[in-house]
Amino acid sequence: MNRILYVYVKGGAPLEYAFPRIAACGELHVLALAPLPTAGEEVWRPSCTAIELVPDAPRGEELVDLIVDHAKAIGADAVLTLSEFAVLAVAHAARRLHLAGAGDGIVRARDKRLMREAWAAAGVPIPGFRRVDSLADLDAALAEFTPPLLLKPAWGAGSVAQIVLDSPADAAPAWAAIESGLQAGSRVGMNELYAADTDRDRLVEEIAQGSTEGWYQEDGYGDYVSVEGIVADGVHHALAITAKLPTVPSFVEVASTSPSVMAVPLQRRIEEVARQAVDALGLENCGTHTELKLMKDGELVVIETAARFGGLLTTRQVHEVFGLDPIGMLVRQLLGERVEYPEAMLTEGRRAAASLAVVPADAAGVPWRTTPVWNPEAVDWQSLLSPGSTIEAVPAFALPAGRTVPAFDPAAGSRNWLGVYLLSAVDADTLQRDCNAVLNGLEAALHRAAS
Repeated sequence: MNRILYVYVKGGAPLEYAFPRIAACGELHVLALAPLPTAGEEVWRPSCTAIELVPDAPRGEELVDLIVDHAKAIGADAVLTLSEFAVLAVAHAARRLHLAGAGDGIVRARDKRLMREAWAAAGVPIPGFRRVDSLADLDAALAEFTPPLLLKPAWGAGSVAQIVLDSPADAAPAWAAIESGLQAGSRVGMNELYAADTDRDRLVEEIAQGSTEGWYQEDGYGDYVSVEGIVADGVHHALAITAKLPTVPSFVEVASTSPSVMAVPLQRRIEEVARQAVDALGLENCGTHTELKLMKDGELVVIETAARFGGLLTTRQVHEVFGLDPIGMLVRQLLGERVEYPEAMLTEGRRAAASLAVVPADAAGVPWRTTPVWNPEAVDWQSLLSPGSTIEAVPAFALPAGRTVPAFDPAAGSRNWLGVYLLSAVDADTLQRDCNAVLNGLEAALHRAAS
């Protein structure tokens, strides 16, 4: 039987969904670089043949040594991770083991500065950007570009420590705020495990003037999308587009939805630009998650590509709506098995589904006026939903019940999440309505539950 080594660290799909998909392809051996979540353990643990916890794991090349040694000890036929923060180390380990992996292009999929430089050289449409290694660099960028600009960590994820600058006066406060945001992210395990001193690597970029005009006939969708895919032996296979609801300022994602309601020719244009972006990175075998900003007159720019699947419930959405199992497909690809990929990206779904991250703000980004106690079990969720819709909590991403809801922090990104839910509806219009109803109604629903 095939033996698969999974390197666990914070991030990626919930284990109760991911692990059974992986274990269906062979024995699942887990090398845990952080304590595994107890939430959903009764579901994911039976999928594991063995688990080794290394809570004080080394970094850099020593971490690669650890992965390689463990893979050799179990006779691994494939090694993978679904976490942004471990993809680089796992790719290096796979290379040393002569196993299929993301390849040398992985660093361009992690360092957003190298990513944008590769895209600029390949003619991929992107916003203007600049490396910033100091406050002086940031001041120079503000003089060069027209605000608003976005200051972000080059190795970040989950929108953590991303700061919007509206004028030159914002430079110094933003530089201090990104330091604080990165430190907070590090305390919860959201930092790069292979490359050293990455918190010092930053960039600033123009904020593209997004617009859904000409892209959607319906109102209420965000001006950006993502394309989920797999690179197989250097060839990118787009699987599906994931639409988004508008972000909560500043750039906090709250909902991704499937399927897209865009006209198919527009989806094909997005598919082609995403392929150009992925091809420019020179990846070999990995999942991909490419984010694109929509603009007026059919224009668009690429924001980011990750050499892993979208986090949270993205792979489950693709599975539920389009009948594809991205995690299982990738594992079989890494094992060298034959995988059937769609001839073209899928556009028609059999139902509609969303990853919904509830935050202490409404759908328009207005922070809650109160700080209720978080008690989701007492909420009458069905009263917020349409007939035929369902909602399912993801235990691993929930704020512990009984805690007071913290105030919304625009710079905290995903650390604002109170809980993550899979929302399913009969069609895309109903799904959009239900996502907004939950975001707008949850504060009052928590108060009703407490009364």
